[in-house]
Amino acid sequence: MKPALITLAMLVPLTSMAQTEVYGVIDAGVVAERGCEGDCAKTRVDSGVASGSRLGVRGREALGGNTAAVYALEAGFLGDTGGQEQNGKLFNRQAYVGLDSPLGVVTLGRQYNLVYETLTDVADPFHGGTAGNAGNLVGYSAKRYDNTIKYKSPRSRSGIIGSMTYSLGESQFNSKANRAYGATLGYEGSKANIRISHQRKEHSLDATGASPELDSTARNTLVAANYDFGRFVGYAAYGHSKGDISSQWSEANPYGVIGQRDLYTNSRDVLVGVAVPMGGATTLLASYVRKDDRGVANRDANQLAIGASYAFSRRTDVYAAFSKIQNRNGAGYTAGNASSRGSGDRAINVGFRHAF
Repeated sequence: MKPALITLAMLVPLTSMAQTEVYGVIDAGVVAERGCEGDCAKTRVDSGVASGSRLGVRGREALGGNTAAVYALEAGFLGDTGGQEQNGKLFNRQAYVGLDSPLGVVTLGRQYNLVYETLTDVADPFHGGTAGNAGNLVGYSAKRYDNTIKYKSPRSRSGIIGSMTYSLGESQFNSKANRAYGATLGYEGSKANIRISHQRKEHSLDATGASPELDSTARNTLVAANYDFGRFVGYAAYGHSKGDISSQWSEANPYGVIGQRDLYTNSRDVLVGVAVPMGGATTLLASYVRKDDRGVANRDANQLAIGASYAFSRRTDVYAAFSKIQNRNGAGYTAGNASSRGSGDRAINVGFRHAF
């Protein structure tokens, strides 16, 4: 992480020229897994269990006319070892620059994909963290795209919001290879949040000689909502994933079919969940996810998760979670968390998180 720290140290003195903030999250916990496929460390100290550990710098500079330049550089690190989260990428979490104007925000760089944002921000009571992470079963597991142009509309007076992304594949052999695009339309109110997101991720390999073209394009649609009933917040989502890399493939090899863990070409996902504030600083969480595989193998799966968090302050909390996945007909889904895919079909997490 030394290069990241040096780069951030060089950027901090620029605060006199623009509004710049250095921020981060340190998250570490004990992860106990069972039902592993093959050998695995059944109990370990892990980093980024509820939220990925990160160190970043972000800022904006007013340009006049209610327009500002914005940017973010965010590096993930391993809180348990001090190592780099992803070798070969200095700012592996986010790296973008753009303009914020009355017409909306346009940014370019490495950024989150829209289906992932809808899943974690709106649908999942665990918000993509701990063993209860809905992403263990739901939809598409790649969180970010490189070479992305992203537009986010200003929120209207009626609460309507929208976003669009286009990611260039930048392949010298095929302009469609690795290309991705998507859109989101939603509503943000005082009690209700609703979003519908769709994305298409293309991965076409050109034919060579007698080999036919290999098309493993992913198409994902997710409808999500949550509603604050006062005593609790209810969550629900429905997703449809289609294509050879439409579900549960490895972000460590984001453009390679060989890197995928399981092969699912057509599935439906259903999620229901709840977050219950207990008064004071304690919140109880629970969710149920159903993966309905429409392929010939019919590899269905269910996940039941429960959890709790206790906030010492706005920046510091402790958490615990348990999830159990029931795989059917040879399905291989695993109980992961915010930073790990996991290795077993059951997991218990207990950890501590601090944001700064």
